[in-house]
Amino acid sequence: MKIPYFSLFIVLFFSKICFSQSYSIKGILTDENKQPIAFANVVLVDLDDINIIKGVITDGKGVFNLKNTKQGDYVLKIGFLGFEEYITRVELYRDIDFENIILKEAVEQLKGVVVTAKRPTIKRLVDRTIFNVENSTLSNSNMLDVIKHAPGVLINNNTLSVKGSTPTVYINNRKIYLSPEEVTQLLDGTSASNIKSIEVITTPPAKYDAEDGAILNITMSKNIVSGYNGNISGNYKQGKEYPKYAFSTSHFLKTKKLNVNLNYTISPKKEYIFSDESINFINDDNAVFSSWQTDFEQINKSTNQNINAGIDFTFNDKNSIGFSTNILVAPRNVSKGNTNSNTLVFNSNKTLDSIFNTNVSLVEEKFNLAFTLDYIHKFDKEGEQISLSSHHTNYDFSNFQNVDTDYFLSEAGNAFRNNKFQTFSSQEIQIFTNQVDYELPLENSGFIEAGVKVSNINSKNVLNQFDFDNDIKKQNLENSDTFLYNETNYAAYGSYSKDWTSWSLKSGLRLEYTYTKGSALTTNEVNRNNYFNFFPSIHLKHTIDEKNEVYINYTKRIYRPRYSQLNPFKYFYNDNAYVSGDPNLKPQIDDEIIFGYLFNDKHNFEVFYRNEDSPIVLVVFQDNENNIIKYMNTNIDNSVSYGFYYGTFLEIVNNWKIGFDSQLFYYDNKFSVIEGIDAPFNSNKWTTYVELTNYVSLLKDNSLNIDVSFLYISPWTEGPSLLGKRSSLDIALRKTLWKNRASVSLGVNDAFNSYNFSKTSKYLNQDIYNKTIKETRLFTFGFSYKFGNYRLTPKEREDDISERNRINNKD
Repeated sequence: MKIPYFSLFIVLFFSKICFSQSYSIKGILTDENKQPIAFANVVLVDLDDINIIKGVITDGKGVFNLKNTKQGDYVLKIGFLGFEEYITRVELYRDIDFENIILKEAVEQLKGVVVTAKRPTIKRLVDRTIFNVENSTLSNSNMLDVIKHAPGVLINNNTLSVKGSTPTVYINNRKIYLSPEEVTQLLDGTSASNIKSIEVITTPPAKYDAEDGAILNITMSKNIVSGYNGNISGNYKQGKEYPKYAFSTSHFLKTKKLNVNLNYTISPKKEYIFSDESINFINDDNAVFSSWQTDFEQINKSTNQNINAGIDFTFNDKNSIGFSTNILVAPRNVSKGNTNSNTLVFNSNKTLDSIFNTNVSLVEEKFNLAFTLDYIHKFDKEGEQISLSSHHTNYDFSNFQNVDTDYFLSEAGNAFRNNKFQTFSSQEIQIFTNQVDYELPLENSGFIEAGVKVSNINSKNVLNQFDFDNDIKKQNLENSDTFLYNETNYAAYGSYSKDWTSWSLKSGLRLEYTYTKGSALTTNEVNRNNYFNFFPSIHLKHTIDEKNEVYINYTKRIYRPRYSQLNPFKYFYNDNAYVSGDPNLKPQIDDEIIFGYLFNDKHNFEVFYRNEDSPIVLVVFQDNENNIIKYMNTNIDNSVSYGFYYGTFLEIVNNWKIGFDSQLFYYDNKFSVIEGIDAPFNSNKWTTYVELTNYVSLLKDNSLNIDVSFLYISPWTEGPSLLGKRSSLDIALRKTLWKNRASVSLGVNDAFNSYNFSKTSKYLNQDIYNKTIKETRLFTFGFSYKFGNYRLTPKEREDDISERNRINNKD
């Protein structure tokens, strides 16, 4: 009896294959004079006009053929410059031959400018928000300017922030493994002309590394058809003191089996920074016995160069291999800084006691080389695949500074003492990772992901300080050492997702085991640590009706110390201030839960709570006994934040849209151990963040676009310090030219010069105030030009290793 049933199964199985076979769509494209149209784009999309299924270009005779296309209902789009777009619905259940398709000449386009620009849109999924910006007015800016407009994203102290935490930046699901400041510099100098969308993932699923925290995934457009295209772009920014430049060029080539991309960015800049600092030194009786007032003038020069390149080769429908590289180079001849400071020292009676002036000259050099090799195998089942990835990073950073200080009595013309020292520091980091990921679609919209990863990090950190006695240079052995650090991490994850009629679920679990060893060669001190953690995540959404959705997200994350935070060295900025790390730093563990409500797919409300165990904080501490300012990387006890978020994206009238984001949150830091202070301390504050952006299109063809955005942040806490309020008004105008082949933009950032803010640390026996003035008001000019078959859009790849974002030189 089993044989007939088995035979019936075979018959049904092959019947299913027969009904799932592929078909072709072909035809000949001509104009109204029956002349063939060569190199026109022929694209097949789904009925929602979201996903591109397949695409080709017509040959020299106007012939096209979309082969091996699965049965289904689609929309066929055909376009060529100077002609009206041809759009028709296709029900593909047999081979289709359109024979001759005639494109009509677009008379209005020939008279003026062809513009394909559109306004940004927002789409919210179960675990992320997608900000679509392709071909919008924002695409003429650099990547940093575009990301600032994404929901819930802001720039805080020259680093990105998403709902109070520093995000990890990905491009096409490939991580950018630079320090937060280096990521900002890279995005600031890279054109946004090829950005398709930005995914803001505030609670990442288990597939992402447990250390990633919030995710910003920049999705680049992809080549659908074969051909070459490229672009050049640049921008010029003029501050109060110095200009800043950025130039970028990208090139893309796609054949039947090969896909190549190359991007080069160079961003020379000269920056002026002025700081006003006041310190009150307090004795045991809680009285001020000395006050210092210091003015800093700092000029930094840099010319970072970035190369991002990738090559993919497709062997067949099931196997492909790819190689990508991300290179950051900052040579020493263009990476220099100079700081002059003047300090007035007052006694307890507020009478000037003495003065000292310090000059710091700095030279840096940085090479950050990353290489990734990927292999993907697709199984017979649609969507089932396994991918293997190997990655290597070679990071080399060196720093040399000369510090020269003259001391004067209050009324003396000549210095009574001079102190000079030099510091050389370097950091070499080698990262090796290997990982395997598996994806399996299930019946009825279910989906399983699983993977394993092994990472090994080796870091060598050197600090040598040299003091001068009567102009004789001598090494300071007490503050010279070599610190070696090794870390090995093993990780495994699994996740399951499924969509029902009104429910969506994505859940996962990630397991990680970490072993670390730190060794100081001079002191022969060795620190070992190992720990095992599990990181669950769950994202659940319920669609009540077509206008109302509710959801809940929970994640547990880890933040390991940056490699430079582990260095026990005292790196002196001047005679009276230094920064130091701690090889005994513990990783920070976060738990976050979000309750959300979405109305009419436009109005998003969230309530969130986050608990941070042993947060890693750079604490500014004044040693009142020795008149020393210490910047110490340390773990504090606990931080808790909770609050409310509201965001919307609306079309007010035709050609006018607004985006609005706001947060009201409470942040509470708890301290128990700060050097020299045994008393517990809390710093807490309610903070408001509001951003309103207007997108306006002008002229009959919408070729002139204006963006006006306003940002306001009320005072908030950062560790034991209170940051002052800030605001910014940005205005940008963009005009497309030459049938969308080129565009120019003009604008001003921080029009009222109000984005600079103060930082106050005033608690117990600490009293430090600092106001830093940077060139935030910038007049900007930008341009972009597309060449080749510029209506093709590019594919771009980036590296993916979670450990690289922990690379960070001294802040």
